[in-house]
This record gives sequence, structure tokens and C-alpha cells, in this order.
Amino acid sequence: MPEGSPNLVRTSTHWGIYEAEVSAGRLVAMRPYADDPDPAPFGNSMPDAVVHPVRIAEPAVRKSWLEEGPGAHPERRGVEPFVAVSWDKAISLLGQELERVRKAHGNEAIFAGSYGWASAGRFHHAQSQIHRFLNMFGGYTASRDSYSTAAASVVMPHIIGIGFGELLTGKATAWPVIARHTELFVAFGGVPLKNAQVSAGGFGRHTTRHWLEQCKAGGTTFINVGPVRDDLPDFVGAEWLQPRPNTDTALMLGLAHSLVEEGLHDRTFLERCTTGYDRFEDYLLGRSDGQAKDAEWAATVTGIAAADIRTLARRMVAKRTLLTASWSLQRGDHGEQPYWMLITLAAMLGQIGLPGGGFGFGYGAVNSIGNPIRRLNGARFPQGENPVKTFIPVARITDMLTNPGGQVDYNGQRLTYPDIHMVYWAGGNPFHHHQDLNRMLAAWRKPATIVVHDPYWTSMARHSDIVLPVTTTVERNDIGSSPSDDHMVAMHKAIDPVGQARSDFDIFSDLAGHFGFRDRFTEGRGEMDWLRHLYDTFRQGAAQQKVELPGFDQFWEAGHVRYPEDPTAAGLVLMDSFRAAPEANPLPTPSGRIEIFSERVAGFGYDDCPGHPVWLEPIEWLGDAKAAKFPFHMTSNQPRSRLHSQLDHGSHSRSQKVAGREAVLIHPDDAAPRGIQDGDVVRLFNDRGACLAGAVVTDGVQRHVLQLSTGAWYDAAEPGKIGSLEVQGNPNVLTPDKGTSRLAQGPAAHSCLVEVERLAGEAPPVRVMTPPQVVRGGSSGP
Repeated sequence: MPEGSPNLVRTSTHWGIYEAEVSAGRLVAMRPYADDPDPAPFGNSMPDAVVHPVRIAEPAVRKSWLEEGPGAHPERRGVEPFVAVSWDKAISLLGQELERVRKAHGNEAIFAGSYGWASAGRFHHAQSQIHRFLNMFGGYTASRDSYSTAAASVVMPHIIGIGFGELLTGKATAWPVIARHTELFVAFGGVPLKNAQVSAGGFGRHTTRHWLEQCKAGGTTFINVGPVRDDLPDFVGAEWLQPRPNTDTALMLGLAHSLVEEGLHDRTFLERCTTGYDRFEDYLLGRSDGQAKDAEWAATVTGIAAADIRTLARRMVAKRTLLTASWSLQRGDHGEQPYWMLITLAAMLGQIGLPGGGFGFGYGAVNSIGNPIRRLNGARFPQGENPVKTFIPVARITDMLTNPGGQVDYNGQRLTYPDIHMVYWAGGNPFHHHQDLNRMLAAWRKPATIVVHDPYWTSMARHSDIVLPVTTTVERNDIGSSPSDDHMVAMHKAIDPVGQARSDFDIFSDLAGHFGFRDRFTEGRGEMDWLRHLYDTFRQGAAQQKVELPGFDQFWEAGHVRYPEDPTAAGLVLMDSFRAAPEANPLPTPSGRIEIFSERVAGFGYDDCPGHPVWLEPIEWLGDAKAAKFPFHMTSNQPRSRLHSQLDHGSHSRSQKVAGREAVLIHPDDAAPRGIQDGDVVRLFNDRGACLAGAVVTDGVQRHVLQLSTGAWYDAAEPGKIGSLEVQGNPNVLTPDKGTSRLAQGPAAHSCLVEVERLAGEAPPVRVMTPPQVVRGGSSGP
């Protein structure tokens, strides 16, 4: 090929497969995979992102930490300059600090949750790499569950004995079944296509739009229950029901009461397939607490008319009805309850296990749920076993840092927070994921040392002590695969690493060498040797499932392999065999049935998560007295222009900003009295903090609700100052840092009240898209 001519290199991302176009050694475009019917535009951000000024060019150490040692002036994190150092010095400094912390405080004092999506590649998967290294080093304090699904992941095994991951990887009712049989699709939280643009580990084809179109063509009626209209796309013609945010459980209780009131609930199914319904019915009818949860009661909580609630209950009984809930529902206070109640309501309708009926979770939350494909366990880089058994629920980082020795309830256990002296992060960005960032910023000053691997000067990198630049997806070879997809992709290196960036594997190999266990960490393999090994191991496992795959060389040359069709996948119905014969096919619950009342959960004694679904007032909602001061419920959903905070500096994400900031949706009737117009910079605030955003005035959002997506890189007007105005639109300076309940301790970000006003005067500039000061050649340098 003549020098300078374009070259196409296939790779995989969490938002799909692309052909990376390379010219003269530069990435110039990302072309979508030809077989993808609805490709995501996120790849358009990558060519400029990989060479953006915020790319970390070389290892760097915070100035005070380098000159005065670990723990020096932690309040200067995010403020003072960094000093560039050589890779040898960086590895030496990091090795010395790991050894110091281990000897002085033990491995439990190292926190390496390293939560995040990182790379779609299975080998260069940052979380796997750091956990493998630290497991060999003696272990670390870990985190459990995910910000996306923590409450659901803990509560659902108690109700139906099925883990949340199992629904994600193949147990959910298949889309073709829904398209053929579902007459009424009631979507609490909708089926947002923007969320369906992504799936962890990558995937070959975006199909959610197609399946919604098939449902519509087959006559399915959709009801979108939630505050944002386009959480179901316009083409399905959904009815839009707008309860107050966080009141979905109360709405479902009103529907359930209407079923009992009119004798429409399926007593036969409840007797055959559930346990504890009688205990729940005592609560539902008010026999246990004196308050019937009838439609009139539900109307006062939700704002939905009692007549409309009763009518919907009748419609549900008359049709083959599928009840679904988005992941966002369980990210509010008491987030366990809407999931538990949705299963209970579906059981009362009696359609669980019937084609097109019953319940589902997360359709549209990612691309993979319900797809009729063959699923094989993906290739995995082995992490080994962590000798340290200490862990925290994923969203309790701030509590852990501020309260060493304190205790927290979690799923029947009583956990003790460790005393963390070192945070080591590779993959992910807590300044995006975590709630109440001002509170976290204070906690972030507790550890003596914070280390991060990152390609870019994100908010996380700016608030660290040792910053190591890592390669991006297009700068290394890898294998893209997921147990939720039927594609395995050969991720060919497209360009050379930018600056001094190195892969996590190379960094940890050298760090392992510092401690004398390089050979154990690498097993004598380099990058391509590992890829061949992982593929061959995966291929052997596939053969045991009667799936023959090509050899590695053929796979690598072809660029991808698509697994053969699974003839049973298109007909999958959740819990059909259980429904048909519950005694012969019991659920893995203590009773073998759907546990509407759980003796196990009741035995934990949690007042914020009793033994059956209940309505509990959220910490903040529009029915609370706090709404007099902060009259808007803010929802912080997933962005449409990127995955979480990834590539916020890229061209596609920047093109979706308003006035250079994250867009906030506000209803015209709320905007007008405040003098807010399209394109205005507005200030959102509450007692926890304040941020700026760009106003979008639209009737596509419910009145008294503001929708501000997550993922804008945290950017304080006064860096390092706790409580400073955040200028780019990061909603987590506003969200409460509270566990959903003592059961799951998930994040409760969606229970958040705020006020909004038009910003008077000139808005502070966005500075997070320019790199921090990095000093080179000083006396403390390389």
C-alpha cells in the first residue's frame, strides 16, 4: 500500500464494531461495521480524542507528593501542578509506596475497586489487569455490585432466585416472542434507544430499534411510565404516563389493589407459583397498617388520577401484558421496592411464564437483553483469587474513606470499613459515577496516595498523586467479546501509542518485576501470546457446547467470527418451565417459588427493606416538604452522546453541549416564570452543591422535573475548594450519597431535589478540556 493511503483496521468498542481508518499513521475516521443496522455515532469522537490536548503524554506525579512524600498536602489534589517523570522512576515510586502501605498497614489498606467499563477488549481489560496484579501482591479491598444495578442485583435472587446477570446473558424473554405475543407493553422507565447503543464487552449489531419496530408492526400497544417522553421512541406511538418520579412502587400498589378490589387477580397462579402473597395482601388492603393502597391513595402519591389507575389495571388483565422496568428505577431511594413490586404485580396478573407476558428488566438498558442469539461465555483474562476478603458495596466509597472502623449493613451481613491508605484505580472514573461529589472530594483527602491509569486528564486523573498514561483501544491488539453477544472481534492495533502511553499489562508486568514475580504475572506470554491463549481456551469451551470455531490465525485474519444461530433462542420465555411445573422445576429460592414475602429478607430486620414490597417515602421527592425550597426533581440518566463519561472531550460529545455545557431539559411552563430560554446557561443547586448547564426548553420532560445526564467531566470553578460551583454540568454535585437500603446499599442518585435559575452575568469558563500544568526537567524530575 502506498505511503499515506488509507488503511482500515477492525476494532470493537462498548458501543459497537468499527473499521478504524488510518492514514499516515493517524486515526482519521471510525467507520461503522457494515452489518450493523443502527450504528452508534460515538465512534466519531475517537479520531480527535486520541490526540486531544488532554491526552496524558507521560507519567506524572503531583508536586507535593513527589517532593514531600505520601500524604503531603492532599487538599492540593486537583489544584497543584504535576511533575513529569520517567517510566522507570514512576514504577520505582509506585513499587516503594505499595510496599510501604503493605508493611505498615496490610493489604486491606489498598482499595482497588477500579469500577468502570474501561475497554471492550478481554485482555486489555483494566479491571482484570489490576486485580490480577494485586491478587499476586497479596490482595486488596474490593467493591461489590455495580452503580448501574446494585439494588436489583441484591434483591432479585431473594425474590426469584435468578441473578441479575442471568437476565442480562440469556434468560430474559426474547424480542421475537414479545413482538409476536405482547399486546400491552408497560414500560416503567421506558426502553431508551440511547442506552441501547452500548453493552459491556462490545457487540456486533444494534437491534433494539428493529425489535421495537417489529412490536409496533405486530400491534403491540406501549405505555411509557416516566418523566421523559423519548425514553420510548416516537415511532412506537406510546401513551405517556407521568407519575411523580420515585413513586412507581405506589402506582403499582394502586394497580394491584384495583385488581383485588375487582376480583381480577389470578389466585390460581398465586397459590401454585408464589409464597407469601397473603402477608402482602394484608399490607395492600390496609389490614396490617390501617391504610389501604387503593387507587385514591396511589393518586395522592403519584399524581395519576385514580380512574386512570383502575382503567390501566383492567387493561392489563384483558391483554397479554409485559411489565418492564428500566435500571434507572432501582437507582432511587428504596430502589429494591419497584423491582420487587413489579414482579408481585406480574404474579397477580398471572401471566409470568406465558409468551409475551410476565415481567422483564433492562430492555433497552443495554443492547443485549432479549436478543435471540447464541451466547457463549466470553474470553477472560484470569484474575486469580483475592486473599483479602474485605469488600464494600460499590457505592459506599465515601463512607469507607471517612469512617474507617465503622460498620454498615449489607444483605444480611455486618461489614466493617477498612482503613484505606492507598487508592489504586485502573479503568473508570468515580468523579463521574459517585454521588455528592463535594462530600467525596473531602473524603478523597484521606488516603496518603491515589494512583490512576488513564489515557486522559479526566477529573479522576487530576485528583490523583501518581498518574500513568495508558493506551486506548486503537493503540493495542485485543479480543472483543461478551457473553451477551454472538460476535467475537479481532481488535487489531490501528496506530502507535500516543506519547509515552503503555498498556496496563506492560505497566503491571514491570511493577510485578519490581517485586520479583513478573514471570508469574505474565506466564511468559506477551500480548499476542495471551490473545492466542485466551482464544484457544475459549474455542475449546465452545467445542464442548457443540460450537466449532476457526483457529486463531484464521480468526485474526478474518477480523471477527459470528457464532452459529441458536434455534431455541428466538422462543425463549422467562420462567416458562417453572410455570408449567413449579414442583418439578422449582426456582432457586428457599421456597422454590416466587417469594412475594421473603422470610430471609424479613429476618434481616431492616426497617427500610422489610419482607415484602412496600411504599417507603424517598429521602427526596416532589411530595416531600423539601420541595417547597427545591421544587424540581432532577433525574440524572445516561447521556445520548457518549458512554458514561468516556470521550466527553471528543467531538461528538462536545457537539451535543449547550453553551459549552451539559444540556438540561426543562418544561416550558417551568422555564417561563424563571425567564429561562433555550440556550441559556442555568444554575442548578441544592444544599449539597451547584452546577451550571445549558437549558433546553421542551415539553418532552415532565413538569417539575429537570433531566441532566451524567458524564460531564467534573470541573470546579475554584479547583480544590469543597462546595465550589461546578461549571460543566456534572449532576453528581447535587445527588445524595445514600444507600438504597440496608439490604443492597445501592446508589440513590435519582432521589434528588433541586432549584434552577437563569445565570446572571458571565459564566465561568470550562477548563477541564485543557490539561493541568505539568512541569518537566525540574530537580525532582526524571
